[in-house]
Amino acid sequence: MKRVSFAEFGGPDVLQLIDAEEPHAGPGQIRVAVRAAGVNPVDWRIREGQFRNVRPIALPAGVGQDASGVVDEVGEGVDGVAVGDRVFGRGSGTYAEFAVLSAWARMPVGLTFEEAAGYPSVVETALRIIRQVDVRPGQTLLVSGASGGVGSAVLQIARDRGITVIGTAGAANQDYLRSLGALPATYGEGWVERVRRLGHVDAALDLAGSGVIRELLELTGDPQKVISIADLGAPELGARYSGVTGNVPEALAEATDLISRGQLHIPVEKTYPLTEAAAAHIDSQAGHTRGRRVVVV
Repeated sequence: MKRVSFAEFGGPDVLQLIDAEEPHAGPGQIRVAVRAAGVNPVDWRIREGQFRNVRPIALPAGVGQDASGVVDEVGEGVDGVAVGDRVFGRGSGTYAEFAVLSAWARMPVGLTFEEAAGYPSVVETALRIIRQVDVRPGQTLLVSGASGGVGSAVLQIARDRGITVIGTAGAANQDYLRSLGALPATYGEGWVERVRRLGHVDAALDLAGSGVIRELLELTGDPQKVISIADLGAPELGARYSGVTGNVPEALAEATDLISRGQLHIPVEKTYPLTEAAAAHIDSQAGHTRGRRVVVV
């Protein structure tokens, strides 16, 4: 099968499309014929070696953790899913023709494979950090870098829970934030005052890692109410860093419910073939995404 792989840590140029042995589902797992794989910032952070001291991996390694596809192998002890089912979920080495998933759910009716591949990690992350920052209905949450995949999910989940959201993004994405129910503000010089004019901030999330932790601490007045998923140095400034995956099956179940009720939709901004995985990483790392980027198999 074809698989995107890297044999050394480095820039996008270390990614190669190779012929590899097909993986097989072990106990508690399924294998899918991949139709699409979500592109997440963690993919290129792993490729660069940012986590090698805390989460060592053996090289060469595959790339990607989110996928949608058709089940073609069911591991021992797995029930409730059968060969031929259309699923989306999380596993490893998903930029490939076949991938093994350790958490999955049936795709909601009406969702395309490209759309479905964009949900698993971003919804799990969004649910986890909303819970960790302990923002309640009626309170106001500030989301820095709100137009990407996680931001899109946070805004809609918060809206569904009765939480007011102020979102910062580039000028081109202000209407997009409004469409998701947020009060938008542009970043850049003077952004803190623009946020203050929109209301009191009870909690804040940094999704872009753009060096705003001090300002978020100033706006909330409480280090326990500031969480970053993108700035590894956040704890040095007193805020919290959230990087440990939570309950993925539970997150997929909640995503399915939200999608089915019409309360969650994350658009796909751009798709890439397996041969252009490096371009997908370059674009992801550049930021300014509206929704999701997806590798199509």
